[in-house]
Amino acid sequence: MSDPINIFVYGTLKPGESNYQQYCASKVLEAKRAIAFGQLFALPFGYPAMTEGEYPVQGFLLSFPDAAILRQLDLLEDFNPYKPADDNDYHRQTIETYNTSLVSLGLAWAYLMTPKQVYFLDGVFLPDGCWSGSGLDPI
Repeated sequence: MSDPINIFVYGTLKPGESNYQQYCASKVLEAKRAIAFGQLFALPFGYPAMTEGEYPVQGFLLSFPDAAILRQLDLLEDFNPYKPADDNDYHRQTIETYNTSLVSLGLAWAYLMTPKQVYFLDGVFLPDGCWSGSGLDPI
């Protein structure tokens, strides 16, 4: 039996957002509100991008039974670990996550963009660290 895998989501994969039902709802073991540090940007395509940084980004920590979910999410996020980094839309890496009281929840996978990609795509910085396509309330 494999260990559960944690993924920090901050956009369309959050509960209530457009991709949660299709990609996560039937597979997720647990969903907890969470914070990670970075910078969050709204992209003109109706979804966000997160870069490395020092601002709190609001999202959810989703736990799945095993790493099989990564194959599906890699396709959604246009990430292929065998392609050069510049050929991917997002890159997947582990980041530290926290609960809403800033107590560590441990490491989780997250899909990030480079600042260069966000700039090229005309990303708009969201200083409150919260994105919602469905009007969900922030943490």
